[in-house]
Amino acid sequence: MVGAMVIVLLILWALGLITSFTLGGLIHILLVVALAGLVFLMLQGRRF
Repeated sequence: MVGAMVIVLLILWALGLITSFTLGGLIHILLVVALAGLVFLMLQGRRF
């Protein structure tokens, strides 16, 4: 579940960078949330 959320957030972040649709810092917040989820998965020792 968390792995799917990480992938979706990374895709949204990449699309935001490509289209220049930022809404302020929203795109970078998505990246931070996705990376936090990835770190959370790594600390648990699971594969996504």
